[in-house]
Amino acid sequence: MIIDFIGFCIINLFKAAQKIVKGDISLKNTINQAAIIGYDSLPISLTISLVAGAVLSMQVAEGFIISGADAYIGGLVSVALIREMAPIFASLAIGARAGTAITAEISNMVITEQVDALKALKVDPIEYLLIPRLIAAVIVVPLVTILAELIGIIGGMFVTNITVDLHPRLYIQSVWLYTDTYDIQVSLVKAAVFGLLTALICTCHGLRTRGGAKEIGVSTTKSAIWTAVTILLADLLLSWIFFA
Repeated sequence: MIIDFIGFCIINLFKAAQKIVKGDISLKNTINQAAIIGYDSLPISLTISLVAGAVLSMQVAEGFIISGADAYIGGLVSVALIREMAPIFASLAIGARAGTAITAEISNMVITEQVDALKALKVDPIEYLLIPRLIAAVIVVPLVTILAELIGIIGGMFVTNITVDLHPRLYIQSVWLYTDTYDIQVSLVKAAVFGLLTALICTCHGLRTRGGAKEIGVSTTKSAIWTAVTILLADLLLSWIFFA
């Protein structure tokens, strides 16, 4: 079952890549999907990143101040957020919010035979349903991640100022000193990969739905689990490639 689904995803990704190369892209549909995937998921993604930055700085600030390493607080928070926390948390939030919505929508289209109607009209479901979501996710998820990183760093700054009275200027100097352009580039690559995986998995789960209304919930649950596990495994692989 797992191998069968992985094969189904790879085949659809290959078909989508062929059509993208040929230029078979609906710009209007892609823009609509970008708004659904990115804009609608923005509040929860930024909230999670803000809390993550605040909690991380709260945990490390006191110990660093006591040991005289206050100049490293901002850098630690920044590196942790940019390398790992912001891309993962933003992608998981988008998967939970937009990814499950994608699966539910496409599952409903399959069950109500709307996908069969598309095929009867000689409209390829891959071109109409998968490609716009793939492109939108690859573009939008990195943009959300950049905002999440910024919000998380700012949240850490306010918390350290309140809890240990660390001056914001010292915090920002630490962030500027220890944040590398390479880390930001890697975070964008991670976010793009996570976005592609989220759109692909959720769309394919929707297309594979069979049965009645009950199966919509089953497919949605499966897509949420698959997305979360795949993002974490992909993060492990990418971190090993870029930082090991």
